[in-house]
Amino acid sequence: MAEVRISDTLSGKLRALDPRKPPGVGIYACGPTVYSRIHVGNGRAFVIPMLFSRLLRHLGYDPRLVINVTDINDKIYAAARDAGVPSERLAEEMTTAYTQDTDRLGLGRPDEEPLASETIAEIVELIEALIASGHAYESGGDVYFRVRSFADYGKLSNRDPEEMDQGEEAGTASLKEDPLDFALWKARKPDEDTAWPSPWGEGRPGWHIECSAMGEKLLGTDFDIHSGGADLIFPHHENEIAQTEAARGVPLARLWMHNGMVRVADEKMSKSVGNIFQLSEALDAYGPEAVVAYLISGHYRQPLEFSDRALAEAQARVQRIRNFVLELPDEDEAPPDATVTAAREAFVEALADDFNTPRALAVLFDLIAEGNRRALPGARPALEEMLPLLGLEALLAPPDAADADAERLLAEREKARGARDFERADRLRDELAQRGYEVRDTPEGARLVRRRGG
Repeated sequence: MAEVRISDTLSGKLRALDPRKPPGVGIYACGPTVYSRIHVGNGRAFVIPMLFSRLLRHLGYDPRLVINVTDINDKIYAAARDAGVPSERLAEEMTTAYTQDTDRLGLGRPDEEPLASETIAEIVELIEALIASGHAYESGGDVYFRVRSFADYGKLSNRDPEEMDQGEEAGTASLKEDPLDFALWKARKPDEDTAWPSPWGEGRPGWHIECSAMGEKLLGTDFDIHSGGADLIFPHHENEIAQTEAARGVPLARLWMHNGMVRVADEKMSKSVGNIFQLSEALDAYGPEAVVAYLISGHYRQPLEFSDRALAEAQARVQRIRNFVLELPDEDEAPPDATVTAAREAFVEALADDFNTPRALAVLFDLIAEGNRRALPGARPALEEMLPLLGLEALLAPPDAADADAERLLAEREKARGARDFERADRLRDELAQRGYEVRDTPEGARLVRRRGG
């Protein structure tokens, strides 16, 4: 198996993947809190681990990817009250919408997609272990983690605990031994319509303990990779580490892989800020291949600027790949050109080196540029290997068959060209474009190619 290196947030170093039980690789990625439809930024946190898992499988590893759904959260209660619907119903509807939206990306599903609401027993057991070891305490039906009891607190975010704000809801300060402490369990409030039984009374888990329990349930402790958005480093991931290590005495995860935020005008795309562009809207406007191409256009660790222009540029790149594929012979039995062989190796090396998708894309487009200058034996098999690793395998599919009206317009265009009525031919071409078709003039005659996402 080829060496894979990852920028580890915890150590601050580029580290080689060293699986606990090779070739298996356990990966836990923080999924959405389902109080509304997900936005493009949430989509990046789905796409990166899905494609990284593909790379590992391609290299001979056996990854198991877990992406959770947070369906118990303060924000869900608040959104449900605002909408005048039960919180359970809202969570179920938004979980369905999340699945539908991410299905449209064409990347498949994670190996496991646990719900917090289906992990209550494991959450309660983990909290009990923390209380028994002195790392947590009950207060007024709530349970809090004693931050100062965990000497390594702050090691992921490199923050001084004295300067940390947990962002807990108002009215809890009097229940805490220390303002730094954070909630593991929250007693039911009068305006909350759903609760679960526990040794401390009816209530619900805190956000952080949910992920610790879901990750341990499906991957065990000391699993290989924990991923998620960089905005989760503190407090969410910092608290996950503290909970698990305090309760179990072993690391939660070996490597921490954080993706940068999608930003709008230098501000993180956020539902709370109100500058969101829903993933479903982007898919409707630009198509799945363009959205995926946009989300991998920058290195996963760096922020990604969102704009219509950026999506349009991604759409153009996708069209360039599709056009090249359409010109390739269906069968190619000749030995691969040396340029093709070198490109395949450089492409995989780029992805194995901290999942550098911009470098991999540059290799791909260099290959396409060379292929546009001369015949490249082996180009099709190379693309059949490369494009799925970028989530763009749909570009390998043959063009969709045109409908009867489009074929009629094409025939009229060809007749107009034959009569040298180029003005009418151009009008017919533009009408076909409005219907979603591109006219491709080939040695065998004109043909129609459906423009996806146009």
